[in-house]
Amino acid sequence: MNSTPEVSRSRAIRILSPLEARVIGVLVEKQHTVPDTYPLSLNALTSGCNQKTARAPVMNVTEAEVLNAIEDLKHLSLVFEGSSSRVPRFEHNLNRVLGIPSQAEALLTVLMLRGPQTAAELRLNSARLHGFADASSAEVFLEELAEREPPLVVKLPRAPGERESRWAHLLCGEVSVVPAMGAGDAGSESVALEAGLTLADFDALRSEQKRLAGEVERLNTLVEHLAAELGISIDELGKR
Repeated sequence: MNSTPEVSRSRAIRILSPLEARVIGVLVEKQHTVPDTYPLSLNALTSGCNQKTARAPVMNVTEAEVLNAIEDLKHLSLVFEGSSSRVPRFEHNLNRVLGIPSQAEALLTVLMLRGPQTAAELRLNSARLHGFADASSAEVFLEELAEREPPLVVKLPRAPGERESRWAHLLCGEVSVVPAMGAGDAGSESVALEAGLTLADFDALRSEQKRLAGEVERLNTLVEHLAAELGISIDELGKR
């Protein structure tokens, strides 16, 4: 395998495309969640980009599109290719290029994969990448990322009905602020009324949906691990 390129910690990178950010996010995520299959093959990386859970937005990209993104990321030293396998496998170089610690890398990764989130949500969603003691611990690193020059994240204005502000990454440029629907805002009330539900019932259903999504994500990770143990790809496993 090629050695990791040395990169200046002060180096700034150009604005990434959404797919480039997704590729980087998937590589970091899978390094921690399915280390037996990391570095990733093009097939596994494409599957991770198109994953239906723990992704916002959900993408539907081809291997050719992912490969083009990889080639562009290589020029930024953000991705490099190993040489110890007959099948090309790819690794990220995010923390070296940006000069950030593993805690910040975990938060940035979850923001790239799932979009804007509160510090509490980031702490929960990044648990498999790094264990933060509490939301305030995560927020310390978010503030450090926001104070960099140029900043890597931004704290968004708190939307009506929300108790906490959300954070967003800036690797793809400035963020268009689209208020998220809070538990008690007019959007929730309208949807609940149209469905013939009380707000309490609606919030309960939304919490259950989040719980089920998390369970599906855990099952996907288990399937990926089993596929790696069997030495087959996810696509091959699905055909059996």
